[in-house]
Amino acid sequence: MTQRISHTIIVTMLLSMCMVAPAQTTRPNRLAHEKSPYLLQHAHNPVDWHPWGQEALARAARENKPILLSIGYSTCHWCHVMERESFSNPQIAALINNNFIAIKVDREERPDIDRIYLAFVQATTGRAGWPLTVFLLPDGRPFAGGTYFPPEDSGGLPGMMSILPRIAELWELRRDQIGQQAQQLTRALENALALTAEKGAAPGADLLASARARIGAGFDRKHGGFGDAPRFPEPAICQLLLRHHARTGDAQALEMALTTLRAMAGGGIHDHLGGGFHRYSTDRRWFLPHFEKMLPDQALLAMAYLDAHRATGKADLAEVARSTLDYVLAELRGPEGQFLCAQDAQSAADAARPNEKSEGAFYLWTAAQIRHALGDDAELFMHRYGVREAGNVDVDPLKQFQGLNVLFVAHSVAQSAAAFGISQAEAAQRLVDSRRRLAQARQARPHPLTDDKALTAWNGLAISAFARAGAALKEPRYTAAAAGAAAFVRERLYEPQTHSLKRRYRDGESAIDGFLDDYAFYVQGLLDLYEATLDIEWLKLAAGIQQRQDELFWDDQGGGYFTTAPGAAVLMRIKDESDGAEPAGNSIAAMNLLRLGHMLDDSAMVARAKRILALYAGPMREAPGSFGSMLAAVDFSLAPPTQIVLAGDPAAPALRAMLAAVHARYLPNRVILGADGAAGQLFLAQRVPLLKEMRPLAGRPTAHLCQGFVCRQPTDDPAVFAAQLDGASTAANVP
Repeated sequence: MTQRISHTIIVTMLLSMCMVAPAQTTRPNRLAHEKSPYLLQHAHNPVDWHPWGQEALARAARENKPILLSIGYSTCHWCHVMERESFSNPQIAALINNNFIAIKVDREERPDIDRIYLAFVQATTGRAGWPLTVFLLPDGRPFAGGTYFPPEDSGGLPGMMSILPRIAELWELRRDQIGQQAQQLTRALENALALTAEKGAAPGADLLASARARIGAGFDRKHGGFGDAPRFPEPAICQLLLRHHARTGDAQALEMALTTLRAMAGGGIHDHLGGGFHRYSTDRRWFLPHFEKMLPDQALLAMAYLDAHRATGKADLAEVARSTLDYVLAELRGPEGQFLCAQDAQSAADAARPNEKSEGAFYLWTAAQIRHALGDDAELFMHRYGVREAGNVDVDPLKQFQGLNVLFVAHSVAQSAAAFGISQAEAAQRLVDSRRRLAQARQARPHPLTDDKALTAWNGLAISAFARAGAALKEPRYTAAAAGAAAFVRERLYEPQTHSLKRRYRDGESAIDGFLDDYAFYVQGLLDLYEATLDIEWLKLAAGIQQRQDELFWDDQGGGYFTTAPGAAVLMRIKDESDGAEPAGNSIAAMNLLRLGHMLDDSAMVARAKRILALYAGPMREAPGSFGSMLAAVDFSLAPPTQIVLAGDPAAPALRAMLAAVHARYLPNRVILGADGAAGQLFLAQRVPLLKEMRPLAGRPTAHLCQGFVCRQPTDDPAVFAAQLDGASTAANVP
């Protein structure tokens, strides 16, 4: 948030405390009827939790009590801590039950609620995250909040045992003052979240150049990445730098992207045994992660590594993409082809004590454990992956990693081979075998909890990753996984009569009306799947859902999409501010509109996309590092439109080879269409008359490449087509 709200919380310190009896109930609370794994984790708290809904808000109004709103998610470490320390504590539960209406929200199910109150806490305290703790009036307006609070005052943080009685007393004594404050804060929050397009602010090449300079100024040349610790992966920024290099030839932009991607791949944030990436690194060098694994991170990072591979041809980058997607298939794929949300950071170190969980227990090793598993190969492995006898976590203020090792690439294969006097080939083979044996040994450990709900938005990101990788890496199983997930969403979370989406599926139930990111991310996944398969049904579905997205979320007056539909039971309708853990819905929506506009020859879609870009021009200029995905859409909007039409049977080997040639190259600003001579071509020709005449030459699959409204000579010769593609990549420059 670019504007900080002036916030004066009532600080009168009252000597008297609310004296309440300890909570007596041991029965499950209302959350026991919910499907969210996060809410179910709190179903046996003595706190009288409500899920978000009219019942809770009506009760707060009826009893004239403030609301204690707690927001988190199932794999959030500090959410677990607060649940254990405070929400399972009978005394704290009694304070909550006697003085507040308690509401628990899963931020992954309800990002609409989370965004508003996260913005409030960020604006009023200067920091925000999860668990999010907010105090509200009965009508939902916030008046105070924070993140994690310990049970007792500790380390400079006020504790729940002191906060709750103070808020309760202030509510009784100064209710009108709190109400006035809440009204002022809500009005200020609405103003801070409002977006207004600057006059004449159509983003141009100067914005991209400025963004490149600003991003480069924050680059860590030693460790890769941007900014200080804790350090989150920023795949959209790496992809933006790859685009910049492709467009301008800027070698430093390419270096920044590759340095960052390779540093992450070598760091402890990367799971070197099972594949995939942990949520973030607590330090600058990507060494000590927060160990949860989330589906969006895997999808977004896989796409970034795939783009880097296509831009450079380097096999190591493709291998990271493969191992990441293989992890998702192994651990985050449901029985109906859906992709699941996340795996927890915590797990039990000992199956005999399943309730004694600790951070990273599944992933950490002692030197003795590695020697036991690997025998004579242990020393080579320990040299390569930085394992030390006393443990390798040197900065450990909570003393939770003593004697334990995070696996990271401490030495290259060549260095380890030289250290042990063996060939690189022998070292590489022994290390592959060691990783396999350790991964098998790890499987015997208690596994972290898997949040097994499926979200439409996150499945959309995964569909994109698997579709792109399947086409670029010639991996049919990835394409099949993308198609399976797309079909799952279509069958379980899509209403064909209205083209509407639901957000969440779990345990046989589809629920919660979809938000902007559900529509935008799924449409993106469908476009990527169409371009990977040329199956027109995916493009038809994308077009229908895009139309419904426009109906539900588009702001015709101000431009851009709201995150919620009209009539949603939230404090205010807002537009997403910037990229966060996932891309902003408006960022992906802008790119979708540009792609669909060029696919379907729809100038209104392109104009709508440009209104989004104009709306966000000021924020992009002010904080480019927070808008990697939208700056990519700016890059696309300025490039000469490149259409590649492949005429012929999509199942024909020659046409599949042409399609593979397109996907193997880094061509970020192109669209692919199929002229199949059947239903697909008929659908497209109704919108793009030119496609009606694009046919195979002499019955052989034929490529038609058009760039900047000029078409090359159609060709059925793979070598000629390859040369045309290479020429297209060098010609796609911003004028």
